[in-house]
This record gives sequence, C-alpha cells and structure tokens, in this order.
Amino acid sequence: MSANPATERTPKRIGRRRGVSLLLNHSVLLLLVAFALGPMVILVFNSLKTQAELGRNPLGFPESFVWQNFPDAWEIGRFSATMGNSGLLVLMTVSGVLLLGGMAAYSLAKLDLPGSGLVMLYLLVGASVPLQLFLVPLFFLWNRLGLTNSLPGLALIYIATNAPFAIFLLRSYMVQLPRDFEDAARVDGAGEFRIFTGIVAPLAWPGFLTVGLVVSLAVWNEFLLATVFLTDQKLFTVVTSYYNFTAQFSRNWALTSAGALMMIFPIIATFLLLQRRFIEGLTQGGLKG
Repeated sequence: MSANPATERTPKRIGRRRGVSLLLNHSVLLLLVAFALGPMVILVFNSLKTQAELGRNPLGFPESFVWQNFPDAWEIGRFSATMGNSGLLVLMTVSGVLLLGGMAAYSLAKLDLPGSGLVMLYLLVGASVPLQLFLVPLFFLWNRLGLTNSLPGLALIYIATNAPFAIFLLRSYMVQLPRDFEDAARVDGAGEFRIFTGIVAPLAWPGFLTVGLVVSLAVWNEFLLATVFLTDQKLFTVVTSYYNFTAQFSRNWALTSAGALMMIFPIIATFLLLQRRFIEGLTQGGLKG
C-alpha cells in the first residue's frame, strides 16, 4: 500500500516552517543582544585607550591596553570614598526596607486587618506621586531636623520611597504561603513577630532577595536626592562623584570611560550573581499575586 505523498510532505513543510521561524527568532535575539551589549563593549574598549587613540578610533579594538586609566580615574574621582558612601546607603536602605516592608506585608497578607485594602490603595497612590512634587518642602523639613548632609537622613528617604514596592511584592508573595505552619505555631503559643521571623520570612526568602536586589540597584544609581540632600563632598555617592568627574574631564573620554566602568561593575556583578534568584522571586511572587 503506497503512502500518500501529501502526507509525507506535511512533516517536511512543518519542519521547514519551524526552521525559518527559529532562524527569525534567533536573528531578532542576536540583534537585541548586540544592541544591549554593543555600548558596553565600546565602553570597555575606550577605557583601555589613550586619549589620542580614542580620537582616531572611537569604536574599534584598542591598539594597546592602557590599564593606567583605571587607577588614575579611581584616585582622581575619589571612588574609594564615594563607593563606600553608596555601599553604606545601600546597606541601611535595604535593611530598613526589608524589615519594615516585610512586617507591613506580613500584616496585610496574614493578619486580615480591617481597612487593609485602603492601606494598599494609599500605598499605590503614594508610590505614583512624582517625587519632585514634595522635594522642596521635604528639603526644608530635613534641613530643620538637621538631616541634610547625613547618610542616615538620606537613607530614611530612600526607605520611604522604596517601601511601597517592597510591600506590594512581599505581600503578593506571602499571600500564596499556606497558613498551616502559622496556625500550628499559634497553637504552640508563638507570637506574630516570632511567626514572621521564624516561619514566613524563611519561606518568602526569594521575595526578600528580589526586593533587596531591586532596591540596591535603585539606591546605587539614584542621583536626584543624593544631589539635593548631600552637598558635602565627603558624603558624595558614586553617581554624584562620577557626575563631577565627567564635568572636570569632559574631554578625556578614556578616563571617563574607565570611571563609568568602575561605577557600574558592582551592579553588573551583583545582578549576574543573583539573576536566577531574582527572576525566581519575581515569577513566584510579584507576577502571581
């Protein structure tokens, strides 16, 4: 019994269409990768060139590797001090956001508080208001309280501005956690804070990790508040110091490229180390709640 030729050609046609579709998808992905990594590769190349070579060849591979650009930019830009300031701000902000945001999210997700919906609405509206609207009165208030030119004072603002995001994400994550362990702990006499720290927080650690990573990147890259509330050069963050550095060496693109690479290296390294956990926290928490 002979096979139907049309039936034989159908798998071949499907295979060809699938191959063409995969080729188009891979081509688009390669273009997106080149678009995303191209500026980074050029930045690395320019950071290893002399100023004269950069003027002759701004996009190509360096003829000779000038590693001295990095120690020069590090010393002139005072990145050792400013990176320490930014790291301290990140540590204080992330600690405050995780503690306060975690407890608030636990209260809204597990305690069935009256008016929790209104609280969530208030947080949503507060997070939607542009920061520039209350920047001037906030500056006068912080100045009267003696919190300007203070890293803890700036960290308080960062905690307040990042807390709504943390509460939303952590609450949506905690809502999905089963109540069996919590009920058993309450029967054994555990208080709510003990349940939060001993049961809910360990179960929701991917959400906490995601919040910590997002808040860390936001604080490290923040420019407006750091410029307004920190005028003492000893307290400058890495972003404000790099801005002053580029203003001083606006024509020396080799040094500014080296400074930019040192400024973004901690961000890239942290994200590459934690990207799998970051995506896991988003998909299991924020996108399902």
